[in-house]
Amino acid sequence: MRSALEQASFEFLTLEEYDELLKERESEKADAIISIAETASVRSTPRSEKARPKSASKTARARSTILFLAADPTDTSRLRAGQELREIQEKLKLSRMRSRFSLVQRMSVRPVDISQAILDERPRIIHFSGHGTAAGELCFEDELGQAKGVQSDALAALFELVADHVECVLLNACYSIIQASEIARHIKYVIGMRKEIGDAAAILFSVGFYQALGAGKSIEEAHRFGCVQIKLQGVPDHATPELLSRG
Repeated sequence: MRSALEQASFEFLTLEEYDELLKERESEKADAIISIAETASVRSTPRSEKARPKSASKTARARSTILFLAADPTDTSRLRAGQELREIQEKLKLSRMRSRFSLVQRMSVRPVDISQAILDERPRIIHFSGHGTAAGELCFEDELGQAKGVQSDALAALFELVADHVECVLLNACYSIIQASEIARHIKYVIGMRKEIGDAAAILFSVGFYQALGAGKSIEEAHRFGCVQIKLQGVPDHATPELLSRG
């Protein structure tokens, strides 16, 4: 509502003056509307620039890499490392938690290849499939594909350097508990074989172990599942795989 002063002032204006005054008022209103719109534009944040929820790839749990290392020297009894790898791939692929794991492999591994593979892949779990000796050496391959033994203190020294990201080492080889004992000084979980283990039992242990991991079980539980898988098939050596833990 207009004030009395404004009404009085309008009574003394000519028609032309009144029209001119109305035009000025309309112009002032238009300027005010433009000013308000500009202020709102500056202070508001466009929808496209507003904070968006993090993408699924960023919020999803990071994948755990499993590094499968295999050595099958030509001058030793042949192993079915290829079948073991296929079984692991299949069990992880069919598992409920398959999106949480990435399996990478290196075959015919030489000693020099071990550190390179670990540095390249930064695995959480390292799985070795091969031969072990009663003296505690693991058998890798030399340049000619023949057996090249690596002593326990050498591998332990390597794993000490990568203990920041390696959580579990599985040595699926005969007499590997000797190596496992040394490596366990640096790595939280290490699985080794107490004595000689047959090819069938070694593969069955891997089947049970990765079935359990793929279902979200812990390393300790997966170890027990691996042992039970050997027993379920009526194969000896179900007590051969031993888990060492740093607590």
